[in-house]
Amino acid sequence: MSSPVIQNFMKQQGFPEEPADACNMHFAGLYFQPRIVFPLVLVAIALQSPLVFAALSAVLWWNVSVPRLNPFERVYNRFVAPRRATAPLAPAPGPRRFAQAIAAAFMLGAAVCLWQGWTVGAWVFEAFLVVAFSALLFGKFCLGAYVYHLLRGEVRFANSTLPWARLPQ
Repeated sequence: MSSPVIQNFMKQQGFPEEPADACNMHFAGLYFQPRIVFPLVLVAIALQSPLVFAALSAVLWWNVSVPRLNPFERVYNRFVAPRRATAPLAPAPGPRRFAQAIAAAFMLGAAVCLWQGWTVGAWVFEAFLVVAFSALLFGKFCLGAYVYHLLRGEVRFANSTLPWARLPQ
């Protein structure tokens, strides 16, 4: 049975409701990308590398621009999903792409700040990235997707997707 937290996360990402087993498998697949990107962000922070931030930003901009060719989803669909006997991931819906765009923009901001020698600015972008990825991976809360719904005026819906929000009975 999928938990209300996972169901809320899936709604927040823009996916339709699914049976519990499918929801759990889909959720695990969606975590493939952030589980790879976040450690790379931590490496970029440790190295204070504008090049790593710029490369990560470019990949995320690619994902936003051409969601059907997202390299993380393609690797997952080709190698991971068949071994787990799960359905392949579909291209990301709007809220998920918006979240990727925000992450790409923050990574680009960190890269530019580092190239320009603006250390404090880089730290600010890096801190936001760490907080957002931590909320995503440890709290099952996608800040970018939440903001997407808020900007569309869907405040009630956005709040209903918070990890601690109760699903309607």
